[in-house]
Amino acid sequence: MIKVIILTAMLLMAIGLPACLPAPTPLPPLPTATPLPPTNTPTPTVVWFPPTATFTPFPTATPALTPTLDTRPQYGALILADDFSETGPWTLSRTTTGSLAITMNELTVAVAEPGGYLFSLRQQPALTDFYAEITASPSLCRGPDEYGMLLRYSPTKDFYRFSLSCDGQVRLDRFYNGAASSPQPWQLSGAVPPGAPSSSRIAVLALGKEMRFYVNDQFVFSVADPAIPSGTLGVFARSAGDTVVTVNFSDLKIYRPSQ
Repeated sequence: MIKVIILTAMLLMAIGLPACLPAPTPLPPLPTATPLPPTNTPTPTVVWFPPTATFTPFPTATPALTPTLDTRPQYGALILADDFSETGPWTLSRTTTGSLAITMNELTVAVAEPGGYLFSLRQQPALTDFYAEITASPSLCRGPDEYGMLLRYSPTKDFYRFSLSCDGQVRLDRFYNGAASSPQPWQLSGAVPPGAPSSSRIAVLALGKEMRFYVNDQFVFSVADPAIPSGTLGVFARSAGDTVVTVNFSDLKIYRPSQ
């Protein structure tokens, strides 16, 4: 009987105990994750070794070889060689303008008068088609002073004048029926050494109306002019200012034109 009473009391205590205990404190809620705002510009992935296209070299053009034109004069057999050891073939003089003299295998044209002009002619031969060359060596000369060859000088005093200037230019004048003209006006030429002392081998190839002109084996120009078909040769010098001009001419050679 006593055991029953004890069990009954314990049961009642178990039933009434929760009502007597204090109410449990609720746990705080877990924090809610706040999503980050989206990034406006996506961050590119760094490519440390980007792929490259295979290098293809450009094709190299091979320039076509252009043959060098041979402008050297062509001529045939020798007609005359004059070493200026004789005075007879040339006109020589001494005046207030200057002097024309042959000494030591040279014909010296010395112009002493400001603006003066002197020339010497060879009496023979009269030439139609020919190649002629002579060495001209100015010893006193400057600026536009000039010197050179007279070509096809006729009994009527018609002729051509091939001029070199002391400042490196070339020209061809024509004197015909008392009138002067310039079929080839002044033009600069690297073949002409400027100033004095200097030396040039000057030459002309005359074939009918065509004449080709050379300085130191270099072609400088050509002219086609039928006005004066034949005549003799000469040399000249001219002072363009108030200074003396002296030019020595030597080693004249005349050839037949090549066939």
